[in-house]
Amino acid sequence: MAAPHPESADARNHFEDLSGVDIASYKNPYDALIEACENDPSQIQARYDTHRTTRNGQQRANLLSPGFSGLILDPILQRLEDPSIEPGYQDPRNCLVFWARPPPHIRSLADKLQQELRGLAPNLWLMPLLNLHMTALELTHSLTSPQIEAIITTLGTPAIESMTDYPFSHRARLIKPALSFDGAAIALSFLPGAGESLLPVSAISSSDSRAREADNFSYHHLRRDLFNLAVRTGVEVDSRYVVPSSHITLGRFLAQDDHDGEKKMEGWLKKIDDLNIWLEDEYWPREGAERREDAEWIIGQEKGLDFRKGALWYGGGETVRVGKGF
Repeated sequence: MAAPHPESADARNHFEDLSGVDIASYKNPYDALIEACENDPSQIQARYDTHRTTRNGQQRANLLSPGFSGLILDPILQRLEDPSIEPGYQDPRNCLVFWARPPPHIRSLADKLQQELRGLAPNLWLMPLLNLHMTALELTHSLTSPQIEAIITTLGTPAIESMTDYPFSHRARLIKPALSFDGAAIALSFLPGAGESLLPVSAISSSDSRAREADNFSYHHLRRDLFNLAVRTGVEVDSRYVVPSSHITLGRFLAQDDHDGEKKMEGWLKKIDDLNIWLEDEYWPREGAERREDAEWIIGQEKGLDFRKGALWYGGGETVRVGKGF
């Protein structure tokens, strides 16, 4: 008899919407936040910020709590990284997702942060740079390969093309990068733009085509529209969680050694604080300052959405189609 598959780290990690929005009564859960924010980019950004700040605060309190029992180690990733634990082990969780791939300047920033974090936590597993991704829409997860193929057939080629190409004509801007963390992983997260460092329409020149009004279509609008495009085909969207977060996972924990003690944990959190101060100083837009395009991410830069299937929890899997980028 085959050994039972270990429980995933994500199954033991609790995700909840901390923005103050209730999605329960909405067929499309992304409509809830947009409606609560009166379709206002500043309010949407504020809700994303509230979620990010509140969750980091909760996780800090948990990691420093006297009752803290240790990090949430990923037993599946442990087996994939060290085959001696269970020779021949394969991740059984087949997923189907639409990923936004970070462009080169965001990958470069992620690389800098990963190296800084690895310097303090040498056992931290780092997501390979070419595997970095942000999940714009998770259609389903933890199914068999035949079940995934059936969903792809139902979705159909026209919808797949429309969804992967969607950011080409609907460009959502992400800004204000910061590290987000919990007891299982650490990520680089962003907030939807709300007109910062962009010019009014009347001041736009031929060399800068983005006006403040461009942020009226936010990353949350993109997620909402992808959800609608999927369900119109008859596909049921079965995401693990729907929270106002736009993040790319940088690393996961595979051992306790780097954080087994109050002093080590305090040092880890201070390192995160220091890096977040640096990110804010270097990469956040400032009133009156010139726009820095290397400090923002417009979804669709370099390539469109990556429609991906298979065992892709750690950036693997197989591409069904990549949309056109700009």
